[in-house]
Amino acid sequence: MTAPDIGDVIFEMTRTGAYLKCSAIHVATGLEVSAMGPALQPEALKRVALAKLKRALERS
Repeated sequence: MTAPDIGDVIFEMTRTGAYLKCSAIHVATGLEVSAMGPALQPEALKRVALAKLKRALERS
């Protein structure tokens, strides 16, 4: 996926029972963040991980 303000981002989803872990990796820097939430809402979890990645990029 390409985010207009930060560039290319890769998402990795891992399900464990009723929970889903979403990792977001910034292609240009290799910075990775993750978020966990309900497995029934993967798109919402992607939005959370992307927001977390944007905050992490601002700090670095």
